[in-house]
Amino acid sequence: MNEHIFHIEFDSGRTLQEQIREYLVNLILSGKLSSNDPLPSSRNLSQMLGVSRNTIILIYESLVDSGYIESRSRRGYFVSDNFLKPEVLESQNLEDSVFLPDWSSRFIRQSSNKRNIVKPSNWQDFEYPFIYGQIQKDVFPIDLWRDSVRKSMSGHWNKYWINDMVDSDDPMLIDQIRTRILPRRGIYAEPQEILFTLGTQNSLYLLANLLCNNRSNVTIEDPGFRDAVNIFSLFDSNIHYQPVDSSGILVDDNLKKSDYLYITPSSQVPTGAELIEERRHALLKMADENDFIIIEDDYDSEISTRKNPLPSLKALDKSNRVIYIGSMSKSISHGLRMGYMVADEQLIKEVRSLRKLMYRHPPMNNQRYLALFLSLGHYDAYLKKLRVIYSKKESVMIESIDKYLPESFSGDHSRKGVTSFWLTANESVCTEELSQEAAKNSILIEPGAVHFSTPNPPSHLFRLGFSAIEMDKIEPGIKALSKVIDQFGK
Repeated sequence: MNEHIFHIEFDSGRTLQEQIREYLVNLILSGKLSSNDPLPSSRNLSQMLGVSRNTIILIYESLVDSGYIESRSRRGYFVSDNFLKPEVLESQNLEDSVFLPDWSSRFIRQSSNKRNIVKPSNWQDFEYPFIYGQIQKDVFPIDLWRDSVRKSMSGHWNKYWINDMVDSDDPMLIDQIRTRILPRRGIYAEPQEILFTLGTQNSLYLLANLLCNNRSNVTIEDPGFRDAVNIFSLFDSNIHYQPVDSSGILVDDNLKKSDYLYITPSSQVPTGAELIEERRHALLKMADENDFIIIEDDYDSEISTRKNPLPSLKALDKSNRVIYIGSMSKSISHGLRMGYMVADEQLIKEVRSLRKLMYRHPPMNNQRYLALFLSLGHYDAYLKKLRVIYSKKESVMIESIDKYLPESFSGDHSRKGVTSFWLTANESVCTEELSQEAAKNSILIEPGAVHFSTPNPPSHLFRLGFSAIEMDKIEPGIKALSKVIDQFGK
């Protein structure tokens, strides 16, 4: 046995037992262990790896139970005959093929060439991550979530998520959304009017796929949610843009040509403006009179710290022409990709049928985890904690911006979303270049130009998110950013 292959660079964030078992399984499945030689004894392997002998004994016993290795009397542990030969087929070298396909000529639709927000995958490595749409790692309620996962594994619950549900959702989850979440936004719906999705973008993609073609006129806020622009344009929609101000989207005759209006009224993307009540009623009236559909994206209403938030547009809708999109990603964790849609039963039926062709339904285990997380009261307890944290962070952000970047606010604290601030630099500053310079100082900010539709968008706007950054990093981060801006402007 070649002892040099038994070397592991341990990750402090994972258990030793997990990493050693994973390493041994990889050696077995890749065929690197001979069937003629015994594995190192538990004593020898523990010495090689610098771990407890009991740890190795437990791992060997678990591998025996799984059939990877077998114990032979007085000889030790050997790789089982069932795993001697790697399950790998020989593949032909592509260089041997003369006629390779030209994929670029075959694409009917291409999303890779769309303009989009760039978010570095290593954002957690930044000291001051003012990134939008992420969550501070230690804020996630891992213990509460684990409790829901553990309960879902019991014999009483696991029968509900092990099997394929064809095109249905977890009835317990739909009931929780219907009775616990939607009423907070003034929405009362029947189960058949609710569909669970893989988040807001998935909801929009399903709708665009079902409703849009080159004859569809889709109006989107400007500035607005870039992914919505990309999704609707992917299905050849005619995109129209409508300006926004501090009171939300402008409601005027330009909207009358719409077939569909996509809007973020509770916290406008990216400015954070809340659509005022007067415009809400005018918008619904205009939709009725001109027969267009409103797609209301209420993505972060659950974590809003506003004292008296207005009810959703869907709550005011008497004609059933508002499609309501909600998200659990913003309120629990952005990586979970969980959302829902509320709309007319006939529409939901068709979206459900389309979803079935795409991926049948979101994973049922995740649906049951979330259903239990809601029913056990974990979600509401977490929301209460999260709102307190965000409220404190918001105060620190305002104080720090007023202190170090007063010209960015111009005294207008209304230009903020639930977890972000929409700011203005000097007109001579290109925030695209500023973001690159800030990144060199471990500061992560989001340039604002990508949110605009015009060929030459304003380049001096930017967004600072505060959901991911630690509280004690906010003020020094804003201070450090102000220094970069000062140096950048020279």
